[in-house]
Amino acid sequence: MKKFYLTSPIYYVNASPHIGHAYTNIICDSMARFRRIKGEDVFFLTGTDEHGEKIQKAANKEGVAVKNFIDSKVDIFKQLWPKLNISYDFFVRTSWEKHIKVVRAVIEKLYKKGDIYKSKYNAFYCIGCETFWTKLQLKDGDICPECGRKTEKIQEENYFFKLSKYESWFKKYLKNNPKLIQPKIRYNEVKSFLDNHSLTDLCISRPKKRISWGIELPIDQEYIVYVWFDALINYISGIGYGFDQEKFNRFWPADIHFIGKDILRHHAIFWPIMLKALDLEIPKSIFAHGWWKIKEEKISKSKGNIVNPFELVNQLTDLLGGNQELAADAFRYFLMREILIGADGNFSFKALINRINSDLANDLGNLVYRSLNMAQKYNAGKVKSIKKDIPSEFKESLAKLEKDYDNFMVEGEFCKALDNLFELIGVINKYIEDTKPWNLKKEQKEKELFSFLYAICEGIRVISIYLYPIMPKTALSIQKQLGIKDISFSTQEAKWGNSDNFLIKKEKPLFPRIDVS
Repeated sequence: MKKFYLTSPIYYVNASPHIGHAYTNIICDSMARFRRIKGEDVFFLTGTDEHGEKIQKAANKEGVAVKNFIDSKVDIFKQLWPKLNISYDFFVRTSWEKHIKVVRAVIEKLYKKGDIYKSKYNAFYCIGCETFWTKLQLKDGDICPECGRKTEKIQEENYFFKLSKYESWFKKYLKNNPKLIQPKIRYNEVKSFLDNHSLTDLCISRPKKRISWGIELPIDQEYIVYVWFDALINYISGIGYGFDQEKFNRFWPADIHFIGKDILRHHAIFWPIMLKALDLEIPKSIFAHGWWKIKEEKISKSKGNIVNPFELVNQLTDLLGGNQELAADAFRYFLMREILIGADGNFSFKALINRINSDLANDLGNLVYRSLNMAQKYNAGKVKSIKKDIPSEFKESLAKLEKDYDNFMVEGEFCKALDNLFELIGVINKYIEDTKPWNLKKEQKEKELFSFLYAICEGIRVISIYLYPIMPKTALSIQKQLGIKDISFSTQEAKWGNSDNFLIKKEKPLFPRIDVS
């Protein structure tokens, strides 16, 4: 069985999750579910990043012990993922004892290899990004080029990892592996950086006298490990590196790391070089998705424009008749349909409601409800496969879906896959209007009526399978209402005519229209 290992970034717990966190994990979950229905052996890793100066300061500000602070924040993330129908396989924490041991073992290995050394450091430090910058990299004298915060000039002794040693290797590797960094615009961004800058060695420690919350450096107990060096190692500790070699060998290398574009440099430069130094394979792909913005501004705590996914799903749950799972699916659908994942998008509640009303209520919801209603009305909910031929009206859009869906999903082009799927939904809705089954019933054309009922129910069943990765609970509800006994989701089952009959168990509409006037 083919394996597929994918990861989200591990999320920093100095604040509660927002729409950006939700977006990344919904991307990951949609890919994981797609790969599972292809029959692949999938491992989806997510988790939390729990060390560093920002977390120490946030805990101090709230007047609580750091461990209590991070535990409370981790609980919030763990509550959010099931609320959004996220199906991860393991939740890794950087405070986890096994992760700590792996980080220490990695540093010891690199130190013995001569890739870590001690030296004096003179640079500008951004607490917000937990990153050192040179004078030339700053904006307006002392402003961080990443987040725009004021930096602090620091002079101290620290330990460094020899990034520069591997610069020529990495440039050559990147040239020969253009799919390593996606989308293409991010690959070009990294390549341009390397063409115009020489890599400087990475400071991987912080003195305890300045920062105490972190993993103690195994080669010098007066220091702790730099939070980014610690965090990146989760991608191997989370699948057993150093303590469960069978599992590690089964899943490594990662097939794809999904990240936000703001952490591209750490993943696209630091991480491959760290792995090369450890004599480990390089991930197959690092995909940096875009940001969600509000009125063209990035959503962030500092700007005060946070979209809270808990509150949003709760609000949608109330508006959609109390079904939280379908409300979460509606939110997932909006994020996946609205933009290509490499691009930025503008979030608004109005745009979300418009998507739900037009696509989910008018198109999908209306198709399912009216079709099952007709099956109950015209034949007591019993639908048999008198004729399994694909209606000629369906053939073009169904063939297009079968041809392109897999490629779109493999490439993470979820909105394009959904475009094709909703084209078929529109075709079946039109087929109902054109066929006028109420006239078939009136004229007692029983054979034609039963063939019609099978066609629309079989079409809906096929749609539910293609819909599953993005909207898993909606797909499950559809199959239950179709009366499918052994519910499972597999791309093999998406073949037309795979079902012989249906015993309809219609429920209320999946997505009622929302009136927020």
